[in-house]
Amino acid sequence: MSFSSFFNSAAAHTVDAAHAVMQLAQRHPRRVLALVGSVLLGTGATAFAVATLVPDPSTVPVRQVVEVVQPAAVNASQATALPTAIAPFVLYRSDTTRSNDSADSLLRRLGVLDAAVAQFIRSDALARQTLLGRAGRGVTAEVDNNNAITKLTTRWTPDDSANYQKLVIQRNGLGQLSSRIEAAPLQVSTRLASGSIKSSLFAATDEARIPDAVAVQLAEIFSGDIDFYRALRKGDRFSVVYESLEADGEPLRAGRVLSADFVNNGKTFSAVWFQEPGLPKGAYYTLDGSSLRKAFLASPLEFSRMTSGFGGRMHPIAKQFRMHTGVDYAAPTGTPIRSVGDGTVEFAGVQRGYGNVVEIMHRDGKSTLYAHMSRMDVRKGQRVSQGDRIGAVGTTGWSTGPHLHFEFRVNGVHHDPMTLASQSESIQLSATSRPAFDRMVGQVRRDLAAAATLSLASAQ
Repeated sequence: MSFSSFFNSAAAHTVDAAHAVMQLAQRHPRRVLALVGSVLLGTGATAFAVATLVPDPSTVPVRQVVEVVQPAAVNASQATALPTAIAPFVLYRSDTTRSNDSADSLLRRLGVLDAAVAQFIRSDALARQTLLGRAGRGVTAEVDNNNAITKLTTRWTPDDSANYQKLVIQRNGLGQLSSRIEAAPLQVSTRLASGSIKSSLFAATDEARIPDAVAVQLAEIFSGDIDFYRALRKGDRFSVVYESLEADGEPLRAGRVLSADFVNNGKTFSAVWFQEPGLPKGAYYTLDGSSLRKAFLASPLEFSRMTSGFGGRMHPIAKQFRMHTGVDYAAPTGTPIRSVGDGTVEFAGVQRGYGNVVEIMHRDGKSTLYAHMSRMDVRKGQRVSQGDRIGAVGTTGWSTGPHLHFEFRVNGVHHDPMTLASQSESIQLSATSRPAFDRMVGQVRRDLAAAATLSLASAQ
């Protein structure tokens, strides 16, 4: 009998046997279960017996076969298309400088052990002044397959310049290092982002990877309508379109906020940047053309924590319940204080428990007072504009810690500064600028709608 005939016959008998077993299991299930159990009990011995039949690997003969393979012939046209050398391997690594960096610690964070470059940074004046003791500058290293730096670059913008500067440390073909400074204009691109409030504005912008400078601008833009210290609610949301200033395709810093929506406690506030033709500066407006710049700022400090509101309270020193005639802002000593509106300095000096005080007279009988200052930067009779620096936070007079006491008066009568600032009049858009503004608003609405979809997509 041939092997194929034997295999077919065995397969046929196996099928018949399986069919018979199935019929037996249906008629006598208990007997079949007992038979299976006895087979399983003997499995160990059977496995041992089978295992002993496997040949010892050490006794199996080994034979090595060696063949010479000739490469295929290559004609001249094919040879010119082949690379003459393998391109060198380049790995890019990046990090950010810290104020306490040394040359070694910076390279260590970049994952590079290059003693020559470390020594060059310490000894070269350009490299040392640019990289060491400078926090927040992005550094990129190009590393070869020997973990040696071939090129190291850092970029920064001097102040608020429209240009950026770049330090390049480069190794030439002989292994020698050199440094140079390059300069070029920043490229401006537009970015869309959105977020939702869970605890604070800055926590939300961090989660949405929005730069701090944009968060600061959002708080400034809507500070006349939203109290970012007391009025934020969980679930409030915002959308923003802003400029990104880039160098060699990498963002260096955020530019101006171009437009934004902020939904606070169910109410939507909108803003768009617009510069009227013929005016030196632009301003933020609502989408219906009302200016968001009001006669008075909502706060004399930028984003300080409010510690004591307007109204009755327990005096922290006298330990008596007294009327608190202003608002207190806790802030470190030296924090700049700004005038909330245009006016003339009526008083700059010392007033008993208030310590160093500046009082400014505005129009229509309105005045503001700033107390406990560590320094006064204005004098009596001086004209000031909204946002001008007039001094710094301190703890002079009757004070338990550094803070600013801020008062708002109308014809000598104290009013809640937060309420009065939010109700102050707006500066209106001129009629001649209205057509250009309306054309721009159509695109703004589309941009903000697109930005809002980003947070919806990330939430899904």
